[in-house]
Amino acid sequence: MLTGKQKRFLRAEAHHLQPIFQVGKGGVNEEMLVQIKQALEVRELLKVRILDNCEEDKHDVAEQLAEGTNSELVQLIGLTVVLYKQASKREHRKIELPKVK
Repeated sequence: MLTGKQKRFLRAEAHHLQPIFQVGKGGVNEEMLVQIKQALEVRELLKVRILDNCEEDKHDVAEQLAEGTNSELVQLIGLTVVLYKQASKREHRKIELPKVK
């Protein structure tokens, strides 16, 4: 679990990022989750855009994305979801989280 300080740090880091995935009318599916997992392994932090035509509640979609990718839901702002997952390989780790006291 991320602390409030760590989430604030990650929100600031994600501010300049563009969404690289979109959830549309079909909602969240397995193929999408696999692709997001792969992207998280390389990037650690990414944004997903929920399109206006998505029939599911945005909070449900955000939870499905976080659970399906074993990542942390950093933020849901409007229709944009910010996800974080530390890379399993040390050479892929780019983000150094603030230490928990």
